[in-house]
Amino acid sequence: MRKLLERMPDPIAESFTNDQLLHLKIALGARQWGKHKVDFRGTVALPFVPSKIYYVLLMGKNHRDLSRTEKAVSAFTVTLFVSLFIFICVLVGLLVIYLLKSALGINLFENFSLGIWSWFKGLW
Repeated sequence: MRKLLERMPDPIAESFTNDQLLHLKIALGARQWGKHKVDFRGTVALPFVPSKIYYVLLMGKNHRDLSRTEKAVSAFTVTLFVSLFIFICVLVGLLVIYLLKSALGINLFENFSLGIWSWFKGLW
């Protein structure tokens, strides 16, 4: 509110009543588009350039409705990550089962080993 009033001419800024300022603060504070988790703004003065360049980096939750393309990309990304997670879990599960099998001395094929058990024993 203070910055807003500083940008106004003094006679106009002083003409607001406390009730008007309170309602103005409520109206400006209710804006949803101005809340970001990351709000990084600044200016850079480059040599040999007469004006400054500004930059803005905003990050936060997207509250707007997604387009059809954005929904498709989002669904594909979620499917990809879930599939990757399941694939990694299956690989880790198979590795644990293989290590348990090897620890119990069970051989499915005679004179054949993947070398995982010897590598695992070498770690300890």
